[in-house]
Amino acid sequence: MKTYGRSQIMKRLSRRLFLEETLLTAATVSVGSSRVLVAADRTKQSRSPNERLSVAVIGVRSRGGAHAKAFDSRDDCVVSYICDVDSAIGERVAGRFKSKPKFVQDMRRMFDDKSVDIVSIATPNHWHSLAAIWAMQAGKDVYVEKPLSHNISEGRRMVQVARKYDRICQGGTQYRSSGSNHAAAQYIREGKLGQVKLAHVCTYRSRASIGPAGRYSPPPSVDYNLWSGPAPMELPVRRKNFHYDWHWFWDWGGGELANNSVHPVDAMRMLVGLKGLGRGVLSYGGRVGMDDCAETPSVQVTIHDFGPITVVQEVRNLKTARPKRGATLIVGTEGYLSGGAGGTSVYDPEGKLIQKLSGPNEDHFANFVKAVRSRKREDLNADINEGHISTAVVHVGNLSQRLGRPASPREIQQALETLKVNENVVETFQEIRRHLSDNGVDIEKTPLTLGPWLAIDSDNEEFIDSPAANAMLTRDYRKPFVVPAANDI
Repeated sequence: MKTYGRSQIMKRLSRRLFLEETLLTAATVSVGSSRVLVAADRTKQSRSPNERLSVAVIGVRSRGGAHAKAFDSRDDCVVSYICDVDSAIGERVAGRFKSKPKFVQDMRRMFDDKSVDIVSIATPNHWHSLAAIWAMQAGKDVYVEKPLSHNISEGRRMVQVARKYDRICQGGTQYRSSGSNHAAAQYIREGKLGQVKLAHVCTYRSRASIGPAGRYSPPPSVDYNLWSGPAPMELPVRRKNFHYDWHWFWDWGGGELANNSVHPVDAMRMLVGLKGLGRGVLSYGGRVGMDDCAETPSVQVTIHDFGPITVVQEVRNLKTARPKRGATLIVGTEGYLSGGAGGTSVYDPEGKLIQKLSGPNEDHFANFVKAVRSRKREDLNADINEGHISTAVVHVGNLSQRLGRPASPREIQQALETLKVNENVVETFQEIRRHLSDNGVDIEKTPLTLGPWLAIDSDNEEFIDSPAANAMLTRDYRKPFVVPAANDI
């Protein structure tokens, strides 16, 4: 078979055409949706009530409600606790289940109950790590939603706690339970794609402005001290929509990169076998095209140097032709692979479809329960360590973004041209510029932010010669909601 270089492949295939016609077609279902995976195989469930696992679910306004339904649908589990800092939401959700779960606002009340076997966490991001750590220290096994942490240090603490207390801990990155992704990973491992040079993941999801800053109070049904937990307790609240728009502020969320890009990043890492955080990262983007009080970018691109492989994350929150999320492009010397929630396909360098990859899906919650019963960490599709690393890849990109400065288009292009990475990154910037122009944003007049290139010591999960970035590996925790230091675990 003839071997093609990466420049030959990218010349034959217009990347713009690929993104619009091939990659986005693959992402026909939300990557965050449990509908991606088939239901659990009921025949393999324990049917003895005496063997049912007691499950407590924390944070049930949205995704946590799906957690509760997933466990409740199993014959071998019973939802025994519903926890939410908003009593109106928590009590309403608790009332939906025949098991009559207890409702609590403070998660610590249920950690003391020795009958609880599993804690499932779907709180805002800033609570994920500490809730998981407390639960595992109390002897519970844990399922925790993406992103697994709010910062890199606390993510590593989660892994350390899981290992010390021999707990089963699964991340909510359910693409690792997708049969087509396992088939794609095997295809790449067998060398059929050749040498992989580029991995590009896209999350295009149009979002509306969250409005100007105001002076708001938390809903009266919310225990705001508990909601804030490890993070600052901001008063008055700036955002009008209390319960979702925390995603777009650094104290609690991580923007679209942490909210959705972590899914295709995790799947991409599995496909190409990436380890660690890479050798360096740079981010550019900005909160443009939206006149509101949010802090995180509405468009953002991060570039990661993983040695022979360049990884690009691209997110767009402004209107685009066909908004989709969770799409992945893997470029090798023998062709390319495109995947998403809609499936995975392989093309030769000329753009001809070679084959569609498939395999048996596994319900992600069922996979977790299987590992809880077997006590074998290797049974997990998404062990906490893999989830931590994928989340940390997102975090390093956001740290470059947060340390950036306004830059002209020329400065951004010059910075990209100096990087010793795949030439695709310059073309991506030109497409971002066209995308913004289509949305009425002139980056000559409204400059984007260009982050610094941050060299990474992947083994120690820290930055080289960047005290400012290293200072952001953790946060100042608000007592008593403190993630323990490594020496205190």
